[in-house]
Amino acid sequence: MTDLQQIIEQAWEDRSLLHDVKTTGAIKRVIDLLDKGELRVAEPTADGWHVNEWVKKAVVLYFPIQKMATLEAGPLEFHDKIPLKKGYAERGIRVVPHAVARHGSYISKGTILMPSYVNIGAYVDEGTMVDTWATVGSCAQVGRNVHLSGGVGLGGVLEPLQAAPVIIEDNAFIGSRCIVVEGVRVETEAVLGANVVLTASTKIIDVTGNTPVELKGRVPARSVVIPGSYTKSFPAGNYNVPCALIIGKRKESTNKKTSLNEALREHDVAV
Repeated sequence: MTDLQQIIEQAWEDRSLLHDVKTTGAIKRVIDLLDKGELRVAEPTADGWHVNEWVKKAVVLYFPIQKMATLEAGPLEFHDKIPLKKGYAERGIRVVPHAVARHGSYISKGTILMPSYVNIGAYVDEGTMVDTWATVGSCAQVGRNVHLSGGVGLGGVLEPLQAAPVIIEDNAFIGSRCIVVEGVRVETEAVLGANVVLTASTKIIDVTGNTPVELKGRVPARSVVIPGSYTKSFPAGNYNVPCALIIGKRKESTNKKTSLNEALREHDVAV
């Protein structure tokens, strides 16, 4: 990995190296490792999440070295620089037409892809459901046994290089038409109700106590979240601005599926 990183870093500073066979081979090797899940754009550590900026650089550099080509899948035709992912049966992945995943994305065994889209650099772990018309953007990280409901949009990020990707941790439930972008992290077993929109600047307000607690960029573990709004003053007057409200917690002591169902019923959360 150290040798690969050195080659990628050199090519990032000197784009003329993209004509060198050793450089292009290293870039393609990184993309292959991403595709197999042996390398990740971001990975969990004891202190949180670490972003491998050099891997993101390799993904960016992959585009200029690839030529446009016609790709065929049965009667369907595409015209793009990046090939489609293959080998689903051998990997134990269920893929429903018209699900599309690009080479360089990792999808683990036991995952179900309904008609959806997974972009290069993304990581989708074991047992996750990517439901109809959900999109997993470039470099987004999705944990085990996550449910991305219909129409969910996880934003992609390649540049700036230091920017963290969207992270959805294990056993989270993301409700229909939710949008999560700009490196927001949804922690383990959290539940987002339908239509929650989270950006880096979105206020996430915990209203379960006597006084509100405001967060940004992170949904704490097991939180149950719904769309909300707060009043903000502008020169033209006072207007309601979207936010997200933490209205409860999934129980830590019960079975995850039971806990999810109880949380949805108890708080009347639309999904």
